Amino acid sequence: MTKKTSLMSAISRRSLLRAGVAGGAAGAAFFGPFKHNRVLAQSEKPIKIGLTMDASGMYANSGQSERRGAIMAIEEFNDNGGVLGRPIEHVWYDTETTPQTGTRVAERMITRDNVHFMMGAIQSGVANAISQVAQKYGCIYLNTNSSSPTEAGENCHRVKFVFDGNGENFTRATSKNAIETFGPRWLIIYSDYVWGQDTKDATREVATSYGAEIMDEVPVPVGTRDFSGFLLRIQQAKPDVVATAIGGDDYKVLRQQVRDMGLEDQIAWVGNQQDWPDIYGLGTDAAFGVFGTTFYHYLDLPGVPEFVAKYKARYPETRVDVPGNVFHQGYMAAREMLRVIEEVGSTDNIKLIKAMEGRRFAAEDRLQHFDAVMDPNSHHLQQTIYLATGNDAPRDDTDYFKILAQAKPEEVRSEAEAMCNLESYEDTPSYDQG
Repeated sequence: MTKKTSLMSAISRRSLLRAGVAGGAAGAAFFGPFKHNRVLAQSEKPIKIGLTMDASGMYANSGQSERRGAIMAIEEFNDNGGVLGRPIEHVWYDTETTPQTGTRVAERMITRDNVHFMMGAIQSGVANAISQVAQKYGCIYLNTNSSSPTEAGENCHRVKFVFDGNGENFTRATSKNAIETFGPRWLIIYSDYVWGQDTKDATREVATSYGAEIMDEVPVPVGTRDFSGFLLRIQQAKPDVVATAIGGDDYKVLRQQVRDMGLEDQIAWVGNQQDWPDIYGLGTDAAFGVFGTTFYHYLDLPGVPEFVAKYKARYPETRVDVPGNVFHQGYMAAREMLRVIEEVGSTDNIKLIKAMEGRRFAAEDRLQHFDAVMDPNSHHLQQTIYLATGNDAPRDDTDYFKILAQAKPEEVRSEAEAMCNLESYEDTPSYDQG
């Protein structure tokens, strides 16, 4: 159950206490984000990463999963001497799944904690809020797990790089197959906020282009815990397919109530993306329908078993026993940004942005089937999208998914990226913490 956030006007005391433990430097004196405000010589000064990840709200589980991924990557670099011979530190605040808190956290990280770059956010409204602050100062921001098509579309920024697949990518991977297999009469149920709304629009556009008829679109308030009225409406409509764009803890509740009413077998359910922290712990029969993902711990690829073993060694007491897609994106984004700093030999934002644009990520290095590319015009990572369903023959109690197919990046490219208009380099403030 989601714990309602009680503080809307300031960063919570709880968040600040956590940050003090996690980051060490939280509450340091104001030095400003500009080049001339350096405190230490470059050879002595740590490279500091701001982790903008939820620990409360409907995406708390995913927020902490991506945080663990980033920290594992940071620790690996520190174990090998850091970057540019300098240690890496991180500061973290709970962004509480609210855009207002995301804005305040980003301002604090840049103007008081003097981070070199920021990364995180699950909820797309929070990510958009953080990225606006980041662009104002020129601080690079890695959106690791927000999947609204607008994040690399109309809300793109020169400093922002989007690492997750988006709602349109997942819809393209699932829609054609679902129409051919289950039928053309579709109903869409979605979370009534930016990600759900944008994903609903993308689902309608993509599905109708393949021949679907959208019978109804059903908005659901964030934080809904009784879906019975919505499910009765669906049952009475008798669609061939229900396409869902429900996230976080809300999706857990919906899934359980669908099972309680026996609707998982009466109607074909097509999920947009299934985040691993939202389902893990519910049992191997919890997943049903068809859905997308970007990583699975039983992908038959070189390096995946080793990655899983590293996770288990680092987090032996975490309730999620194996790494999922959210952890994977947090790890890969942090690792790649630190690699780029090492290669460029600088923390200058413009140099790093140019090095990241068009960067190719080898499939075997990313633990996916196809090479990924950071699109230079939208700053959206074009990557493998997997089509999955519930596993009817699990090999162990972590084996929830059956991977049905993998789509190449060019097959599921998001048309929403055409709406992106990145700021020029000249209009992006210089930002280098030294």
